[in-house]
Amino acid sequence: MAARVGSSPSALRSPARIPLRPLGDEALGEGLITGRLPLTHPQPSAPGGFPAKAFAGEVVPFSVVSFREGHDIIGVHLRLTAPDGTESLHRLTPRRDGTDTWAAEIALDAQGSWTYRFEAFSDDFATWAHAAELKVAAGVDVPVMAALGAEILQRAAAERDRPAAERKRLTAAAASLASADAETTSALATDADLARILSDRPATSLRSATQAHRLVVDRTIAGVASWYEFFPRSEGAKRLKDGTVKSGTFRSATRRLPGVAAMGFDVLYLVPIHPIGTTNRKGRNNTLTTEPGDPGSPYAIGAADGGHDAIHPDLGNAADFRAFVRAARKEGLEVALDLALQASPDHPWVAEHPEWFTTLPDGTIAYAENPPKKYQDIYPLNFDNDPAGIYAEMLRIVQHWVTQGVKIFRVDNPHTKPLQFWEWLIATVNAQDPDVIFLAEAFTRPAVMRALAAVGFQQSYSYFTWRNTKAELEEFLTSVSHETSDYMRPNLFVNTHDILTEYLQFGGRAAYRVRACIAATAAPLWGVYAGYELLENVARPGSEENIDNEKYEYKFRDWDGAEARGESLAPLLRRLNEIRRQHPALRQLRNFDVHWSDDDHVLVYSKHLDAAFTGTGSPDTLIVVANIDPHSVRETTVHLDTSRWGIPLGAQFEVEDLLTGAVWTWSDHNYVRLDAFAEPVHILKVRHRS
Repeated sequence: MAARVGSSPSALRSPARIPLRPLGDEALGEGLITGRLPLTHPQPSAPGGFPAKAFAGEVVPFSVVSFREGHDIIGVHLRLTAPDGTESLHRLTPRRDGTDTWAAEIALDAQGSWTYRFEAFSDDFATWAHAAELKVAAGVDVPVMAALGAEILQRAAAERDRPAAERKRLTAAAASLASADAETTSALATDADLARILSDRPATSLRSATQAHRLVVDRTIAGVASWYEFFPRSEGAKRLKDGTVKSGTFRSATRRLPGVAAMGFDVLYLVPIHPIGTTNRKGRNNTLTTEPGDPGSPYAIGAADGGHDAIHPDLGNAADFRAFVRAARKEGLEVALDLALQASPDHPWVAEHPEWFTTLPDGTIAYAENPPKKYQDIYPLNFDNDPAGIYAEMLRIVQHWVTQGVKIFRVDNPHTKPLQFWEWLIATVNAQDPDVIFLAEAFTRPAVMRALAAVGFQQSYSYFTWRNTKAELEEFLTSVSHETSDYMRPNLFVNTHDILTEYLQFGGRAAYRVRACIAATAAPLWGVYAGYELLENVARPGSEENIDNEKYEYKFRDWDGAEARGESLAPLLRRLNEIRRQHPALRQLRNFDVHWSDDDHVLVYSKHLDAAFTGTGSPDTLIVVANIDPHSVRETTVHLDTSRWGIPLGAQFEVEDLLTGAVWTWSDHNYVRLDAFAEPVHILKVRHRS
């Protein structure tokens, strides 16, 4: 089973793998938790005892804290068990930071449930060799050291799992030490061949191991993807002569698929496609007054035509939807569907299962609220009145759409449903089909958002849309890349149908370029909502959402015309996704590193991937320098820690701007000029010397 091992340039390199040896059992004393050789803080880990997460092809940092009393040398192994039961053993290397942390980076290429455990052992030969080298040089205890060395080598040679050639070499070395002088003892203590043999299969008299931990590896698209959102009813919609609008359909929306695919996106996210209620239907711009022909919010799900398992008749039928999914696949797009567990007052559930809702003292059903906001066209579900019934129905809904070809669900407002429900639903669905992916749309308190990820959500919306200053971005991107990356995968959407931030409202074209460049390079998951490429930045007064919001009306967009006139950002989005495909460093989450500039408006970070993981034999390093002030020209000095990608401080190297093609010679301190009105961002490829 594939598992590649490497390390960053700032740490010792681990061997690819070492010969597998049996796990040594250790009996703990009654009531004891600590093994003879302590092993603490195993990583990766998730809170609450849930399994950590990775995706196929992700480079996972494994680490543990281990030490022993005194000065004797220890070693640490990582034992991995792949989904097919194959075991592999990997030697960890100590970090040189005084923390007693042992680490290795391993790329896990197989989807499924892995287990891992750490094993500490006394490295008897390394301990002896270190002491012998010092004592022989000082003329102290030479005969004793020779005898101790002979005993260790004889014991190692007697191990049954050791190859015959190694046993012969160790036996000969032990015999040499039987009556060795200082010179022979010193030579054997520093013998590189002996050190190699006893590094791969250490001579050990003490062992301890952690319990087995679980790590769920999802398919790659759960961790690496470019998302594009659109409303199928707007794609192909036509305004008729009488002023009314004929809705777009799945068939007409199919014509937009090549354009989305050409920009390099690989997930197409559809808002709810179900029948929309008429009771309290919202009009344009979220008003309570509707006009004839207003389509209503697709989140007010349910009408006489059906509920969550039905398709809005304006869009087509089930066969049309399946054809749309197949057409998307042919373009390299996987369809994601919105899972919004709520109901309009006209939903069949309201009549058939009134117990699934909250009835107020006056006999009415409670509307959805986020005080002072009230959503009069939506009833929230109550998961406590009939949990068995409502759980079964929600599972049925998901299973229905899986049979229609949907394997990705963007879940609306999951933080308004019980956490226990999501744990159960996701585990149940994934037990039947591990390819199904759930994205949590949860702009909520950190603890809640992280808990949703821990209990099973494979992706999460995040606070990225509201992190705009240099300090905010540094803190946020570092946090999601390192602090929570064992279990939460952020999807850096630049905008949504509900969110148009002030930065985009007032930053103009430069703001749109900057946000796209950062989102596409800082994390392997990112997304845009249709209209971003057209710079749709006019907000409804007093709000952070677009005026004439597509949630409540049809939108008519001239995609091709805007690009032909040079007004579209589609070429930039296309280039960003092309860069992501070409550079494996951008397809990792945990390798984000902040660097520095002298300007509080110039953000600097790097993404590096060691040659062991690129598949090309060469390392992949990109440096992003962004002027996050969309209204100015910035000149500053950028300061880089080049040792993070194996280049000595002060050394010169070439960089190529992947957006403009410009090539410069850089070192660890560099002048930059970023014009927000021309090119506000450098995406620089480091040209490593072969």
